[in-house]
Amino acid sequence: MLADTATSTDTAMCTDTANDTTQNRRDNAMNWHALMIAAGETFDGAPLLRREFALETGHGAVTRATLHLTAHGIVEAWINGRPVSGDLLTPGWSAYEWRLRYADYDVTELLEDTSVLGLALGKGWFGGRLGWAGGGSYYGDSLGAFAQLEVEFADGTTQLVVTDQEWTSGPSAVLANDLYDGETIDARLRDDAWKRPGFAGDGWIGVRELEFDTASLTPYIGPRVTRWAALPVQEITTSPSGKTLVDFGQNLVGWIKLRVQGEAGTEIVVRHAEVLEHGELGTRPLRSAKATDRYILSGGVDEFEPTFTFHGFRYAEIEGWPGELKAEDLTAIAIGSELTRIGEFRTSDPLLNQFHENVVWGMRGNFVDVPTDCPQRDERLGWTGDIAAFAPTAAFLYDVDGFLSDWLVDLDLEQQHHDGIVGFVIPDILKMIDQPTDFGPVDSTAIWSDAAVWVPWTLYQAYGDDAVLRRQFGSMAAHVRRVESLLSPAGVWDTSFQFGDWLDPDAPPEDPAKAKADTGVVATACAYRSATIVAETAKLLGRTEEQAEFEALAARLRQAFNAEYVRDGVVKSDCTTVYALAIVFGLLSVADEEFAGTRLSELVAEADYRISTGFAGTPFITDALTQTGHLDDAYRLLLERECPSWLYPVTMGATTVWERWDSMLPDGTINPGEMTSFNHYALGAVADWMHRVVGGLSALEPGYARVLVAPQPGGGLTEAETSLATPHGTVSVRWSLDGDDLTVDAELPDGVEGVLRLPGRDDQTIGAGRTTETTALPAVADVAR
Repeated sequence: MLADTATSTDTAMCTDTANDTTQNRRDNAMNWHALMIAAGETFDGAPLLRREFALETGHGAVTRATLHLTAHGIVEAWINGRPVSGDLLTPGWSAYEWRLRYADYDVTELLEDTSVLGLALGKGWFGGRLGWAGGGSYYGDSLGAFAQLEVEFADGTTQLVVTDQEWTSGPSAVLANDLYDGETIDARLRDDAWKRPGFAGDGWIGVRELEFDTASLTPYIGPRVTRWAALPVQEITTSPSGKTLVDFGQNLVGWIKLRVQGEAGTEIVVRHAEVLEHGELGTRPLRSAKATDRYILSGGVDEFEPTFTFHGFRYAEIEGWPGELKAEDLTAIAIGSELTRIGEFRTSDPLLNQFHENVVWGMRGNFVDVPTDCPQRDERLGWTGDIAAFAPTAAFLYDVDGFLSDWLVDLDLEQQHHDGIVGFVIPDILKMIDQPTDFGPVDSTAIWSDAAVWVPWTLYQAYGDDAVLRRQFGSMAAHVRRVESLLSPAGVWDTSFQFGDWLDPDAPPEDPAKAKADTGVVATACAYRSATIVAETAKLLGRTEEQAEFEALAARLRQAFNAEYVRDGVVKSDCTTVYALAIVFGLLSVADEEFAGTRLSELVAEADYRISTGFAGTPFITDALTQTGHLDDAYRLLLERECPSWLYPVTMGATTVWERWDSMLPDGTINPGEMTSFNHYALGAVADWMHRVVGGLSALEPGYARVLVAPQPGGGLTEAETSLATPHGTVSVRWSLDGDDLTVDAELPDGVEGVLRLPGRDDQTIGAGRTTETTALPAVADVAR
């Protein structure tokens, strides 16, 4: 359907369970003839590998040539000096212990009678630094390359060119590379002769075989990482201390491409950061990440592009530039997984539109092979809680079916090897490093571990393909069973470490877990939601025993939640997050839900409509208000501009969503906490509500086979428009207000039925094509149907 970034082989792979794919890989391993090879020495962590070969004769013309490529580290490939693709950071980051992806490339047009296959290696996630503890090379000490070139001739003969001990290795112009710290390139050492036949190979040496199990090899399910945008310089200024600063006008993820000429040996230093503080580069949020690229000039015209690293930045400090730095000398290159945009949204409010654009850019910057928390500091990990909160928004904005399906395979593998525990991050690098003492022993934790259930369910709802549920059901069930084993005698989940309502705005900067919401309330509510989803999944898949098991567990959790935490409608800790979760997850009786909605409205008003929720409550608070008849409160909360609020960062010039509500304080200083990022998508999860309620477009059946057109105007907005490329075609909704008259214009593709729901009117069935209706808004809209 929408997965135009995946091959048919990739799509078929999605339908396998993790156990099935293990056996398939073992069967496929018999076809591998290549070895995983390493350079004869480290060559500064960026070796080159080459093999010169001649095409066999007597078999007719070459009909097809396919290169299968992967690495321990990251790899780039050329044939006869021409790149085999524009992919970056291949093979990305997966659970390397059990799963190493390989890429396939059609290289037929690149071959000559005598050819050279050349490979360049970088550290990447395999060999570079990971996490904030300062360590690296957790997966292995040696970078390696694995390549198998299959050349097919007209008579059916196949010639193989594979990585083996016949290859040679040598140094590159890259003197240092690390995803966190940056890349150093010495242009004086560049010599592309190694990519072509006849290279003498002075200083080159042999290679060595690395121990490697080909059973771990698996094709990509999701998309590759590519360049997706180029941004020009917006402004060049001088800081108060005399530094040259460049502003690209947008917080992005990637690097800066340079074109420069200067005296040989001149070194240019480029430091990156997301914000300025007191007019200088704000590097404190990077923590130990250096985020610095260095370039040594050859004396001629040099172009530099550091493809073995990436940075999160809007600003750069340039040191050592020869002569006058001009805007045309620099271009920011945005990179990320290749995703197809499918959802659009716009309103009459420019600030709200900018916020939505910030959500989009934050997502793109953090969808770099894995869904990361942030792209700039010494972290960039696949935190499960972030994507659990954000998945519905992501699945609307872009086709993320392949991207998140690929990540879920790693989640399943990590979980299988960790007693059913879904770790804080996937791939789970934290198991290899010292744990922070405030986290304690790693075990399942609400929202974060619930990603095992919430993400595949979101994909099914968004795209209508139950393959993801079939593949992930074992993982989904294992998570909920693990949680069941952690329940207290009272039947609630109040044991072990919990992140809870992480980054509650009232929590002190040094203790982001110190939220108003009781962690047991949050965890038990999430456990109920997950058990309910798994029961529904079992029903869909015809697994009657598991359906009964998880329905019974959900019923017990609901009963225990009300017995332990609810008194006359008051939910323990009496704060916005606990009411939001209890309402949206369906934990309360009708009477208690009515009370909870009123109390939630009161608490929102007491906070002057400023945000009072963290990771747990933020994705659900506007839905809870809407569901209980408090739409005006939801709009006031959404459109508030004072800190903390969704629009406050926009008023401060933000171009992505921040990690903290006050990552930058009103006086322009950076939040004093040690954990501060200016590109964190989780708190942008409210965009899902914006699409459904403000925009008025939601699914009545998985994959939008039936749609609900139900805009609910408010907040002084006079118009909005939303569109989505569904598996069945594009659905669009546009509405406008003229006084009290609401006009809604909806367009549905063939085969899709819709329900038009307008305030004060009965539901109306609509069909394919365009439908336009105008109605007068009632004095008090019935928004709680």
